[in-house]
Amino acid sequence: MKIAVLAPIIWRTPPRQYGPWEQVASVMTEGLVSKGLDVTLFASGDSITNAKLSSVREHPLGDIPGDFKVWECLHISALMERAREFDLIHNHFDFLPLTWSRVIHTPMVTTIHGFSSPDIIPVYKKYDDSTHYVSISNSDRHPSLTYIDTVYNGLNTALFSFTATPDDYLLSFGRIHPEKGTHLCIEIAKAAGKRLVICGLIQDEAYFREKIAPEIDDTTVIYKGNVGPEDRNNILGRATALLHPILFNEPFGLSVAEAMLCGTPVIAFERGSMKELITDAETGFLVQTTEEAVIAVKKAESIRRNDCREHALSRFSQETMVSRYIDVYERILGKR
Repeated sequence: MKIAVLAPIIWRTPPRQYGPWEQVASVMTEGLVSKGLDVTLFASGDSITNAKLSSVREHPLGDIPGDFKVWECLHISALMERAREFDLIHNHFDFLPLTWSRVIHTPMVTTIHGFSSPDIIPVYKKYDDSTHYVSISNSDRHPSLTYIDTVYNGLNTALFSFTATPDDYLLSFGRIHPEKGTHLCIEIAKAAGKRLVICGLIQDEAYFREKIAPEIDDTTVIYKGNVGPEDRNNILGRATALLHPILFNEPFGLSVAEAMLCGTPVIAFERGSMKELITDAETGFLVQTTEEAVIAVKKAESIRRNDCREHALSRFSQETMVSRYIDVYERILGKR
């Protein structure tokens, strides 16, 4: 089976720091290669992979900016012009590649990592009958689309070690944006009388400047920046709990799975996919308000950290994700 994996080119695959789509594309690609599949990864030229690598530019757009649309068009067309070389194309690059699905003969499966705006839904609807969609959680399925399966994102579990005894701090880990509720993490930690460590890419500069920066004192509220994989395991594993008071319906939430893989329970607002990732009162707590989150912080020590680890290993591993996707591929190719 010859598979083409189309990753984004905003960040390297795998990303040096932030880059959840690139991270998932990387974990999946390496897993497919380990299963003996012939895989070509279409990504930035500095990407690291055991697959064959094809690229139209050496550095990702997030590192050395260029005209995004120009490079995205060149990146997508580089694969589509070679489509006949592959048995199947796996698209991790959102809706733009769908516009090729009726002019190539190679079947395409698209992992929908979320809908950035309702405005992109018409593209997905138009190509619903000429391609295949996979959701990353059942909660993120659009009612007007047809899905071949739901496959949860998988992690390279070797990169996350178990921490049995944490330090005494709460953690906010992810992009810093109002919808991620970073300001609510500060509110919860203060009310609970706990230190808060914040890690993440500043995605909304005004929000960070007005709501987050004034609270940072390097003692009770600490910002460690946009940390990369080399620090991620240690910071996640040593936290008493990960705070995840999201203000949007999050499609998945890699940091939630990563924290649990380290043994760290998660306290999250019950929105989007959270009820699919977290088992309430067993691997964390699903809450509705900041007041409930403060109460959950006080109960976090009742969570058995090994249960968090085992839960994440069983549901969010690279092996589980890759096995599910190979099954999807075989079903698609069988239909053809």
